[in-house]
Amino acid sequence: MRTSDFDYELPSQLIAQVPLEPRDHSRLMVVNRGRGSLEHRRFYQLVDYLEPGDLLVLNDSRVLPARLLGRKAGTGGKVEALLLRRLKEGLWEALVKPGKRLPEGTEVEFESASGARLAGRIIARGEHGIRLLHLSEEGLLEKVGVMPLPPYIHRPLEEAERYQTVYARSKGSVAAPTAGLHFTPQLLEAIQARGIGLAFITLHVGLDSFRPVTEADPLQHSMHKEYCEVSEQAAQKINQARVKGGRIICVGTTAVRAVEQAAIAGGPELQPYRDWSDLFILPGHRFRIVDGLITNFHLPRSTLLMLVCAFAGQDLVKRAYKEAIEHRYRFYSFGDAMLIL
Repeated sequence: MRTSDFDYELPSQLIAQVPLEPRDHSRLMVVNRGRGSLEHRRFYQLVDYLEPGDLLVLNDSRVLPARLLGRKAGTGGKVEALLLRRLKEGLWEALVKPGKRLPEGTEVEFESASGARLAGRIIARGEHGIRLLHLSEEGLLEKVGVMPLPPYIHRPLEEAERYQTVYARSKGSVAAPTAGLHFTPQLLEAIQARGIGLAFITLHVGLDSFRPVTEADPLQHSMHKEYCEVSEQAAQKINQARVKGGRIICVGTTAVRAVEQAAIAGGPELQPYRDWSDLFILPGHRFRIVDGLITNFHLPRSTLLMLVCAFAGQDLVKRAYKEAIEHRYRFYSFGDAMLIL
């Protein structure tokens, strides 16, 4: 297995720059692993493929305004920081630019368009270009920070909430769990009305949503740790659905990693889990919980695409992506979706 096995060519015009309205009118490719079939539908037709007793597992993480813009104290040089992970009150792991000009001890001042200011200080260097950044008043983050859109999105977002799922409530991600962006409150109500359950887990999306696998051998890739929480209530719902013969369908790769991490840590019955996770799912992984997956179309050579290939098989995923390109699907965060059963 090589990283190049997960490469493909994508015309740049297929990278979605704005979200589709309404949310649930994006396209949905339905991939059946058993038959090897591909169908082309709309996301609001998802209910046609779910059955009473099934359970959707959704990631309720909310995106932080984690992008900070400011200047170095003294020189006035421009500084940009992307907060990745909160270690404790006021202390964050962050990516900073220009990294070479921001050594330990550098004082910075971040400012919003409205004039709100937040002081910061770089206190240490870490691996992969990460810095430890101390913020003086963390409570000002909501006023000073801006939404950290992925680097392949070049158009400004008119409404910040459009990069949040409608059920987002637990703050902590630096990127949205994008498979969930297609759901509307009305669609969730229709799903529940059909006797399909919902269970919410939390996985705060971190650095690996931005970072491609650069090693030739993906087994050499080191995953960045992300906080993961499967509550007692969520574990009970998943266990009960499985006992009754319902399918566990995860909304997004983050939900997959959360429940699989909890399953690895526990026994044959899923147990609550609250800890950091660096689970890297590659082809050959034995899925313990997941029966179905709702996901977007991912970047080449990404850990997300590798997970999808592990679940559906590389040949079928390659064929699905080829057909998606031929049918002009929209790709990446604001793009269309795939249901794998």
